[in-house]
Amino acid sequence: MNDKRKMVRILIYSFKIALGSCIAIYIAELFHLENAASAGSITLLTLVTTKWETLKLSLFRILTFFTSVLLAAILFTSIPFAWVDYGLYILGIAIFCEWIGWRTTISVNAVIGIHFLNTRDFSAAFVSNEFLLVLIGIAVAIVINLFHNNGSRRRDIIENMRYTENRMQLALGELAAYLSNHPMERNVWDDIISLEKNLHRFLDDAYQYQNNTFQSHPVYYIDYFEMRLSQCQVLHNLHYEVKKIREIPSQAHVVAEYILYMAEFVKEMNKPQNQLDELEKIFQSMREQPLPVTREEFESRAILYHILMDLEDFLVFKRRFIESRDEQQIRIYWMDNADAGR
Repeated sequence: MNDKRKMVRILIYSFKIALGSCIAIYIAELFHLENAASAGSITLLTLVTTKWETLKLSLFRILTFFTSVLLAAILFTSIPFAWVDYGLYILGIAIFCEWIGWRTTISVNAVIGIHFLNTRDFSAAFVSNEFLLVLIGIAVAIVINLFHNNGSRRRDIIENMRYTENRMQLALGELAAYLSNHPMERNVWDDIISLEKNLHRFLDDAYQYQNNTFQSHPVYYIDYFEMRLSQCQVLHNLHYEVKKIREIPSQAHVVAEYILYMAEFVKEMNKPQNQLDELEKIFQSMREQPLPVTREEFESRAILYHILMDLEDFLVFKRRFIESRDEQQIRIYWMDNADAGR
């Protein structure tokens, strides 16, 4: 994703937070609620980056609200020192929320606790007032967070997929060149490390996209980048093996030609069965070759065999990915892609 798109997303997200907070305060004032400004703070604290996170966080806020009221009623009516009251209240809330795994609810409960601390009013009317503040704040956050530019995110993900395939083809081409006794034009090690870092970022983006849609097919993108990360590790192994060869054996040119052939099929939906079949032929051919004579030749031949095994792993990861797709997921995915290309 380029800097312009990143800036646009930051501006949109910031605008949503500001707009949501304003709307929440306005609604709270319409109902003449006390501490109406806190509704805006609750919206801000609830308006996280994804739809699913917002929904889960909203539910947790409601469930922990009643615990907070009960704890505040016990502490704030028995201890006369405000600073002690609030310290013990935050301690209790923090322990409870951490224990059940809902740390993100502490902030809103802290805000509600201040209101009870200032008023020490635990009447049904004031408890209802605070509950409505929470409801308004999270309701506005949920509605605001329904609006996501998923089309743009999907296009970015597809661009990242094409970028990944291109970089893998380049790396394989450089490794093939080395086996053909041609000098490498690029630093393959740096390229692979850079690709691996980008793949982790692409995977995070895929998770973000999945959490911002209520459809099931975005898991395809997650599985895709996880598969490419596994293949990237194979590229690390390939580079390591290739650099260990001291004397390029005569069979290396066959492997180099195969790598160039295989690189052409580093495509998204290609099922690599033909490439695996061709690889098996090379394995068989190497088994029929005369045994190496010198120690150096033996070591180089062994490394070459490991390279073939790494290439097989590279292809097997892709085959598993393709075979794990169901027809409905692929059909929806291609419809998604068609929409993204418009």
